[in-house]
This record gives sequence, structure tokens and C-alpha cells, in this order.
Amino acid sequence: MSSTTDIRKGLRIQIDGIPYHIVEHQFVKPGKGQSFTRCRVKNLVNGSVIERTWKSGESVELADVEERKMTYSWAEADTFVFMDTTTGDQIHVEKDKVGDSSRFLAEGLDVEVTLFNGSAIGIDLPANVIMQVVESEPGIKGDTASGATKPAKLVTGATVNVPLFIKEGEWIKVDTSNGQYLERVNK
Repeated sequence: MSSTTDIRKGLRIQIDGIPYHIVEHQFVKPGKGQSFTRCRVKNLVNGSVIERTWKSGESVELADVEERKMTYSWAEADTFVFMDTTTGDQIHVEKDKVGDSSRFLAEGLDVEVTLFNGSAIGIDLPANVIMQVVESEPGIKGDTASGATKPAKLVTGATVNVPLFIKEGEWIKVDTSNGQYLERVNK
């Protein structure tokens, strides 16, 4: 248990048995009445964001959340398998817990697996990944005045828009938060 005075951005708390991450908080001291803390909290299980308010002096329950650095190994029927590089332990994470992040999962990629009470509830990808383009149509000559782009399929099956000069077999850096092309990488 922790007091409302300890609330800060990034704190992981538990509300009704579900872990939440504090996105933003604001301490409010009205002219009349008791002061309170208003927070926007993100559900770590399903990603929804809600607003919560606590009166000064109330206590909040801290969540038993652990972040572990793990390496993606392979996909099974409805799970992804991650391996702890220090112990060799393997953890199966359900595909619905990984969500849209699965399009950037390549074998050997290091990620942060979030565990709540010993079971995996989600993963955090690195800010950007370097992947190989496996399928891309050639750019049309002369169509470069407006910074035109074309779709390119990556080794994981994800499709991103890239500049016309990117060819099949080249390596590119992609932002994992929005799936945008960042730069070409020499490998």
C-alpha cells in the first residue's frame, strides 16, 4: 500500500485486482473542501485508459508487476515463446496479449515482457527495429518530386510505406510505435 502523496507518472498500481500504469496525474487543492489527486491510468491487461480520483490521505495498492528482458524465439499455435537469456526459462505469451506488436516480432529480438503475479500480460518492443525488405515493387522513375512512398513487405510479414529508392533485400529501420520507416541501414 502507498499513499496518494507517492503517486507519480509511471507508478504501477492495482485497482480491483487489475494492474494499471499511471499516465498522468494532477494534485488539486480547491478553495473549499479536501484536496485530491486526479489521475489517468492505463490498464496493463487490455490497454484501456480511465480516469480515477483519490482524496488526500487515501491509500493506493501497488501492483506486483515485473519487467523481464527476454528474447523472442518462435510462434506456436496461439502463443509466442520468449526465452529469458539469463536463466534459459521459456514463457508463452498469448497472441491477444501481444496484439499489434506481433508484426515486428523477429527471431532473436529482445523485448520487455510484463509479468503480473507470475503470468505474462504483455510485451514492450524496443523503440525501433531493423528488418529486411522481402517484397517491394520497383519505384516509378520520375515520381520523386513529392517524396512518394510505396508499400514494402518485411521479413515478419508487416507492410510499411518506404521511399521509392528502397529495393528488395535491403535493411531498414522502422519505428515500432507507429510502424513508420525511419532510415535505410547498411548491413
